[in-house]
Amino acid sequence: MASLKELRNRIASVKATQKITKAMQMVAAAKLRRAQSAAEAARPYAERMDAVLSNLAEALKGLEGGSPLMIGTGKDDVHLLIVCTSERGLCGGFNSSIVRKARDKVLELIGQGKEVKILCVVKKGFDQLRRQFAALIIDTIEFRGIKQLTFENADQVGQRVRSMFEAGEFDVATLFFAEFKSVISQKPMAQQLIPASIPEGAEGGVDLKGAIYEYEPEESEILADLLPLNITTQIFKALLENAASEQGARMSAMDSATRNAGEMIGKLTLNYNRTRQAQITKELIEIISGAEAL
Repeated sequence: MASLKELRNRIASVKATQKITKAMQMVAAAKLRRAQSAAEAARPYAERMDAVLSNLAEALKGLEGGSPLMIGTGKDDVHLLIVCTSERGLCGGFNSSIVRKARDKVLELIGQGKEVKILCVVKKGFDQLRRQFAALIIDTIEFRGIKQLTFENADQVGQRVRSMFEAGEFDVATLFFAEFKSVISQKPMAQQLIPASIPEGAEGGVDLKGAIYEYEPEESEILADLLPLNITTQIFKALLENAASEQGARMSAMDSATRNAGEMIGKLTLNYNRTRQAQITKELIEIISGAEAL
């Protein structure tokens, strides 16, 4: 049985931990508001970009000489997986859920005889994936020390992806991230970047109703500018969704940790009181027994 001093030290230690988890929960709640606003503000732009690309792709359907970013290389032998996670831990199963989805995709592709390359964006995904797929990881892009992610940060990743594609290093690129739903819900997503995955009937798309639009410049020239921009836009959206999901997951995890610490303090305090009472009773018995002996 632990001594009273050990129990007192244990209670003090858990109380200190509880203060830390409570403070982290409050910080995550404050950061969540800003991150959620940024993620929600980026969604309409990304959706509208999909709509524009959808209309342009429809206009060019059946024509030769399409952009490789739109139609691909005609092969799917080499796959690049871009795994976006968080820079820090203590956010529940947020990073693990993204890595699990990416890991399942890797195993599926390897089972089909495809070559797989992994590009990790920030380090937590790298830390988990290297245990099983160290040989497949080609690089890790870190944003350590950056408090607020910007479009330039996303363009850094986008330029790396485009340069690899132009060099013929892969045929298909897929982006992995977590879409923010609520504080307690973050959904891991896999989005194909190259060839461009245009959803059918993209939200906000214009119903031409048989009308013929004349584009200036030509549709192919517009796509040549928009497709590289779309890659960066989708990566930026993924980074913002990840930032909001990370803070939501951390807020939820720290709330659970705070409540667990409270329950542990209650149990330790009860054990301390019982041990103290037993020690007092023992001392009283010894005193009474000694008095009777005299």
